[in-house]
Amino acid sequence: MKQNMYKISSIILLFSLVISSCTKNFQEINTDKNNIPNALPQQLLAPALVGTLTYNMIRNRNFNNELMQVTINQSDAEGQVFRYDYRSNWSDYLYNGLYSELTNFKAIYKLSSDSGTNYNKSYMGISLICQSWMYSILTDTYGDVPYFQSNAGKDSLNYEPRFDRQKLIYQDLFAKLEQANTLLSANTAIIASSDPVYGGNISRWRKFGNALYLRLLLRVSGKTELTATVAAKIKEMVDTSPDNYPVFTSNDESAILKWTGTAPYTSPYIAVREQDFRAPGLATFFLQNLTNWNDPRIDIPTYGSNGFNRWGIIPFQGAYLGLPGGYAAGENPTKKSYFSSNTSIVSLQTDPLTGMMMNYAELKFILSEAAVRGWISGSAETYYNDGALNSITLWLPQWPTTINSQTGLLNSISTFLIAGDIQWNNAATLDDKLERIHLQKYYALFLADLQQWFEYRRTGHPKLPRGNGLKNNGVMPARMAYPVYVQSANPTNYQIAVGAQGQDLISTQVWWQKP
Repeated sequence: MKQNMYKISSIILLFSLVISSCTKNFQEINTDKNNIPNALPQQLLAPALVGTLTYNMIRNRNFNNELMQVTINQSDAEGQVFRYDYRSNWSDYLYNGLYSELTNFKAIYKLSSDSGTNYNKSYMGISLICQSWMYSILTDTYGDVPYFQSNAGKDSLNYEPRFDRQKLIYQDLFAKLEQANTLLSANTAIIASSDPVYGGNISRWRKFGNALYLRLLLRVSGKTELTATVAAKIKEMVDTSPDNYPVFTSNDESAILKWTGTAPYTSPYIAVREQDFRAPGLATFFLQNLTNWNDPRIDIPTYGSNGFNRWGIIPFQGAYLGLPGGYAAGENPTKKSYFSSNTSIVSLQTDPLTGMMMNYAELKFILSEAAVRGWISGSAETYYNDGALNSITLWLPQWPTTINSQTGLLNSISTFLIAGDIQWNNAATLDDKLERIHLQKYYALFLADLQQWFEYRRTGHPKLPRGNGLKNNGVMPARMAYPVYVQSANPTNYQIAVGAQGQDLISTQVWWQKP
């Protein structure tokens, strides 16, 4: 027995010596003396942008596109998004993802705002723009969300942040964008390789921030208490002080992270299995307009053979045909056209333009609506025509000149619009003008996170067909419910939020949707 005890004591002593040797000078041994142990702003920017776009693009594909009749994932099962029927577990992905990336963008601001070698006004301004972009998506998706106390667990140990009212969130987003515009006006240089969107071009980040500002001003313009204030601010930015608020002037300045196909700039769609990417059928609404207009985005043979086109849509029996939106269970329509996978000549799975944040055409349609409402000078028709043109030329830069000489297609935006019976009509009613603007804007917003859904909820345009199988009383869902785990992880603030905003249902309107 004594011999066994001696053996056990020896083993314990030996083990303690091993542990001691493993931990001795641990920090010194495991510190890379060639690198700074704390992250730098230039190290965080690109990964945060890629991560954010990954969450946005996945939810664009399987949520926005289903609600907005771009695609239809055929099934007779319960919980089909295209039937306005989805469960709370849909909420987790975007909510968790964007909040996780907000931690990185807030770190960029903190690191670049500290006095010392890292101080950089441009990284600060870029961080504020990206935070505003992300928070706007969160609040437009869920309504009241954690904002002022969010992402503060590490610094303040607050793991149960309050949910802030959407009105207050928007007020602070506008303040952030004003601050970003001022910071970026200094044009402080950043490391070009850290910026996969603009390659270090600070003036273009500033233009994106102000274009985003206009997007968000228009988003809340339907609130009666704010309409006059919003109109005055838009007029200041566009008419009174445009030099102080520069915005996009061409497609080249659009905010797009262009995927190169080389890591880390590989499209998130590549991770989707090819058979899954091809699975949803295209909706009749999305396709029928394009075919009626003889739209060059689906009719350019120079981009491939066998019926391929700029968006990689596979024709059905020689035609672009889709599925009816919101069809009822049991109707079982035949799947027809669909988006091709990356083994095809052209596919959105590998397209560099799918990293969409905001484009020039969207800005033009914002200005067209502002002009229609009498908030700014300038021609609503000119803005409309420019929006339609740049929506096409973003994807087909050589249209109409080069392509016209090859294919004989219409040779100007005006003739294109007239031929499609979608030209501007000054004699039309306000509602008809808005329908025309937002029908074209629908295609400009293609692939831009959940913006089609947000704009439809704001305006009711473009008018979508209503199938017999729609749930939620046939009304477009107004929000996503909060993730289920929030009810147990942050119960007090969850209950306060529900009490203030309304029931945690997809039918409960967010603040800016209410008059």
